Amino acid sequence: METVKDYFGCMVFDDRQMRAKLSEKIYDSLRKTIDEGKELDIGVANEVAVAMKDWAVSKGATHYTHWFQPLTGITAEKHDSFITPAPDGGVIMEFSGKELIKGEPDASSFPSGGLRATFEARGYTAWDPTSYAFIKGKTLCIPTAFCSYGGQALDKKTPLLRSMEALNKQALRILRLFGNDTAKCVRSSVGPEQEYFLITREMYEKRPDLRFTGRTLFGAKPPKGQEMDDHYFGVIKTSVAAFMEELNVELWKLGVLAKTEHNEVAPSQHELATIYTTTNIATDNNQLTMEVMQKVAERHGLVCLLHEKPFAGVNGSGKHNNWSLADDTGRNLLSPGDTPYENAQFLLFLCAVIKAVDDYQDLLRISVATAGNDHRLGANEAPPAVVSVFLGDELNAVLDAIENDTPYEGTRKTQMKLGVDVLPKFTKDTTDRNRTSPFAFTGNKFEFRMLGSSNSIACANIMLNTAVAESLKIYADRLEGAEDFEDKLHSMIQKTIKDHKRIIFNGNGYDEAWIKEATEVRGLLNYPTTADCMPHLLDKKNVDMLTSHGVYSQDELESRCEIMLENYCKTVTIEANTMRDMAKTLILPAVEKYIGALAQTAVSKKSLNPEISCGFETELIKKLSGLTELIAMKTGELEKALALLDEAEGIELESAEIRDSVLPKMRELRIACDEAETLTAREYWPFPTYGELLFGVR
Repeated sequence: METVKDYFGCMVFDDRQMRAKLSEKIYDSLRKTIDEGKELDIGVANEVAVAMKDWAVSKGATHYTHWFQPLTGITAEKHDSFITPAPDGGVIMEFSGKELIKGEPDASSFPSGGLRATFEARGYTAWDPTSYAFIKGKTLCIPTAFCSYGGQALDKKTPLLRSMEALNKQALRILRLFGNDTAKCVRSSVGPEQEYFLITREMYEKRPDLRFTGRTLFGAKPPKGQEMDDHYFGVIKTSVAAFMEELNVELWKLGVLAKTEHNEVAPSQHELATIYTTTNIATDNNQLTMEVMQKVAERHGLVCLLHEKPFAGVNGSGKHNNWSLADDTGRNLLSPGDTPYENAQFLLFLCAVIKAVDDYQDLLRISVATAGNDHRLGANEAPPAVVSVFLGDELNAVLDAIENDTPYEGTRKTQMKLGVDVLPKFTKDTTDRNRTSPFAFTGNKFEFRMLGSSNSIACANIMLNTAVAESLKIYADRLEGAEDFEDKLHSMIQKTIKDHKRIIFNGNGYDEAWIKEATEVRGLLNYPTTADCMPHLLDKKNVDMLTSHGVYSQDELESRCEIMLENYCKTVTIEANTMRDMAKTLILPAVEKYIGALAQTAVSKKSLNPEISCGFETELIKKLSGLTELIAMKTGELEKALALLDEAEGIELESAEIRDSVLPKMRELRIACDEAETLTAREYWPFPTYGELLFGVR
């Protein structure tokens, strides 16, 4: 019987395949490119291309594609066959190093935010040898970067790789200061947790809002939701278990380290978590995971919803980004270690993260900003939009002791002079988890909990990697010229704690008093919506930091601000138009039809017994008639708000108009329609209800 070990990664051209199919010289050269960033020789690329093609063809592949991640938030691919004409009229299967290294997809229809004119179509894809090629269907997929004719990044992979290199450069400087001359590189690693909903395809097809927007725009609260806490970690339903089983097999074949699966809090909500791997590979794998989830769900008669808030009144879906740092020997730089030497290094890296989160809290908020995630943040199922760091009581006590030069009252009562005291071990968590914290330390990693379920994890990790690189650069600049390294280290960590302790909060992030304290007392930022936060991407401090590390250029940042605001506006506009159409063509006719049926019933009853008052029908007709008038009025107001968007001068003003006018009108229309649903007989309501959607999977 074939086991997981037998087929894991069977569709991936991974290190096992490269070692077996490449000559020792070519393999060693490729490994230096992957591990140390050495330049790739065309001769190496040619041999790799042949081996990759032969392997793919043996697996049934007929085509190859440069698989990339444009600024749409999803992946893109153009398939080319391996066939080349042969002199005898047949074909041969060929694939060259040139074809492996570079592709030229049409870039004219991908978002560019003004980086190129619409008529300028040429774009380039470039092989990322650090992320393994894989087979999907009958196509060899080669992970690539995507850039314009002018060299500007048009994707999410390129800035991510740049941010990883920036972090590597500065982290190595710090390690050298601590006497580590053996580490060749430092990489951030990520283990994302993916939440999602499953509903039946039959019901999905009957909901225009789900088909056009990925979320329900209408829906009265069902009699039962998540109040009983009976779904979380509950017994997995038969059809869901079958879906999960096939999902695991498909992901394991692709080398995705799918580890944990369970029911989440809301009905029909579930989670898949993966094991840590290098950040750019984890990003590729998460994009694959979302795609495979949707394809497998379809084969089981289900639809996988990845929207952050597909249903009002129950928990939405997030994507917790577990982030850490390690060198090429496997040493976790956020693990306290066993010696004073390691303790001091850990504290410096810890402080670098704290400083980064405080200095660039706006960038972290921006990195998770979407129209969908705006519905989720701060809604008692996700962290608030205010960024803070949770450390736990014991580590907080350590930092307090350092800040105040007082004895540490934990495992050892010793004054916290760096290089002397030994920190407590974190093999076991020394404090409880804080699920309300946006950025929580959990032993040897940080859990960034603000990401939405449909987000690419690239954006959050770009900002996190680069912000931490900036902190490490500042530290390295100061320490490299220090006369007394230990004294300078101690004073610098102490100053970091004093300057940035405002970002540390171990309490309840859902408490309204915290939001008030955070903004009014501590001076932390609070950007509730995408329209509020996105323009701050172009604040001078952010542009200076991101450009100084070579992660973005000025025009690349301007393009991303434009694209993200444009996406926000388009998303909400599509939702508003869908609401208008559903209200006009589905909800109003259905309610009017029910009113007519009630009136006919009243007439029939009167004809049988003239003395019957028909009070039930009369009162219900009155209520529903009032609601139809209200729905019609609110639909008209929404249409007027949408029409005014054409007058907005610039995308920033348009996004503000959507936030301040369109979204409130959408909420008002929904309230009226949802009330009408509660009064309308089920046989007349034109689409499946929340009760049917959330509890329809067996």
